[in-house]
Amino acid sequence: MNIGIFSGSFNPIHIGHIILGNYITEFTDVDEVWFLVTPQSPFKKNAELLDEQVRLEMVQLALQKYDKLKASDFEFSMPRPSYTVDTLDRLQEEYPQHCFTLIIGGDNWEVFEKWFEYERILHNYKLKVYPRLGYRITIPAKQRGKVEALDSPIVEISSTFVRDGIKAGKNMHPFLSEAVSEYIIEKGLYK
Repeated sequence: MNIGIFSGSFNPIHIGHIILGNYITEFTDVDEVWFLVTPQSPFKKNAELLDEQVRLEMVQLALQKYDKLKASDFEFSMPRPSYTVDTLDRLQEEYPQHCFTLIIGGDNWEVFEKWFEYERILHNYKLKVYPRLGYRITIPAKQRGKVEALDSPIVEISSTFVRDGIKAGKNMHPFLSEAVSEYIIEKGLYK
């Protein structure tokens, strides 16, 4: 199978994430999208993150109605911070029957050359780049066989926006799956 790897802190997962994952499985050659919950991103301070198990539970709740979207704790057992290239290599070792495609946003594509061992990612894996407002996706000719710019809907919701709204006492239900919204309220998260 062709597996799309969508890695993030998902703090919390919101409907924008789900819309993108669903679009990719329905409108591209990707069979499943694995949402890899990142314990610690090299680009984010760990203090900002809820416990990784809590974030994983929210991802599991959000994806329970989508057969082609899977929650994954694969990076939980890896050294921290874990780099994308190491994660992809280990996934390929453990699941040699699958082909892995990295899913990133136009914002990350713009700085992709700053990623740890980005050339190895480009050499060994395919990438799908989804659009973000304010970022133009340009794929150099030599990478066009490996890197694809997606024409997916742009849903500009961020986890920061959701967290800030909850802190401010706003109704954030429309931005979250019902199960995740209920979980956040029940556990009193992001207050």
